[in-house]
Amino acid sequence: MTQRLDGKVALVTGSGRGIGRAIALKFASEGARVVINDLDAGPADEVVAEIRAAGGQAVACAGSVTAPDFADRFIGTAVGEFKGLDIIVNNAGYTWDNVIQKMTDEQWYAMIDCHLTAPFRILRAAYPVMRDLAKADQATGRRVVRKVVNISSVAGLFGNAGQVNYSTAKAGILGMTQTLAKEWGRLNVTVNAVAYGFIKTRLTGNAADGGTANIDGREIKVGVNPDLLAAMERGIPLGRGGTPEEAAGAVFLLCLPESDYVSGQTLMCSGGLTGI
Repeated sequence: MTQRLDGKVALVTGSGRGIGRAIALKFASEGARVVINDLDAGPADEVVAEIRAAGGQAVACAGSVTAPDFADRFIGTAVGEFKGLDIIVNNAGYTWDNVIQKMTDEQWYAMIDCHLTAPFRILRAAYPVMRDLAKADQATGRRVVRKVVNISSVAGLFGNAGQVNYSTAKAGILGMTQTLAKEWGRLNVTVNAVAYGFIKTRLTGNAADGGTANIDGREIKVGVNPDLLAAMERGIPLGRGGTPEEAAGAVFLLCLPESDYVSGQTLMCSGGLTGI
């Protein structure tokens, strides 16, 4: 069977763990050459090794997506290692919750920087490459459709109590998606978003386990109150949270040739949940 992404070059932020890892593994299994990113080199290198062990191609570009030099380094890795750029998935993210009256400026800007400014910088850095590739395609009479998938959330569509920072950033990425779909259509680039509901990862596990994640030097508590977790799952029409592999499937749909005429859209991957 032909691999659906054979020869494509795909970049996935936050792909050392969780949903991003599942996206990267799915892409690689379908023939894409993948640039793996994680805050830490260890998880990124592990995914690279896993892909290579399965016969695929991957390289790591570790570091925080919020670093001023990250975008150029990330795009440069794809061009330098694989001589191309076909798919960008802006997936990296986390939550740092509080009600508005208790939320600090640091919490606010942390979410804006990670979920909104970082994708903006990455796509800005990608533009000259996308433009030149489109010109080269036109000169040779080829029609190649490239893909951008930005990751949003049902919180960005409907809001969520205690997440004014995260919800605002995830709503903003939808505006970015629709705008770039209009700006980049002439380059044969589709730009879409996936809005996730409750997906089971280390960041959405049981808060009673006391888990934390070190993000840019901050020790952030992760997890959800167990009673709230149970209530959330009861409210999902399919009766459960999604898996990282199911989340990756939604992104994969928007990267297939069958979606070449779909752009500026938001696909909900939420098990039927249509509000919070």
